[in-house]
Amino acid sequence: MAKKSKQSKDTSANIAQNKKARHDYAINETFEAGLVLEGWEVKSLREKRANITDTYVMIQKNEAWLVGANITPLQTASTHIHPAPTRARKLLLHRNELDKLIGMVERKGFTLVPMSLYWKKGKAKLQVGLGKGKKLHDKRADLKERDWKRDQERMFKKG
Repeated sequence: MAKKSKQSKDTSANIAQNKKARHDYAINETFEAGLVLEGWEVKSLREKRANITDTYVMIQKNEAWLVGANITPLQTASTHIHPAPTRARKLLLHRNELDKLIGMVERKGFTLVPMSLYWKKGKAKLQVGLGKGKKLHDKRADLKERDWKRDQERMFKKG
């Protein structure tokens, strides 16, 4: 007898992405962090009601915190809780990863940028990028290069 496969209503593991992150920052390395969430936040994330566009990661007392992420509560949330959509959420990282990030941010002037929020094995994960801010001329150069690659593809496609 064959096993029945579990069917989920949405196969996409991606919850939210910060598309401005690669535009505004030169990302050198990425890390995967867990999130400390409340029950209503998990339910909202299942409905993809999250925005991480204008967020940042702050290191305080040897802990990493996600600041500014907006998780909109559902209308069916319980009446005895008072949800705070933009509260700071603790990030769960291994100690050696956290020590590395602290050293890079404090000594070398790097910034921690939330890249994407997604599901992995039933748990919400946040991809954090370690990078430096781009200058205006760097952003323009990237746009020119992307446009040139697009034009090249068009020329090769036409023959």
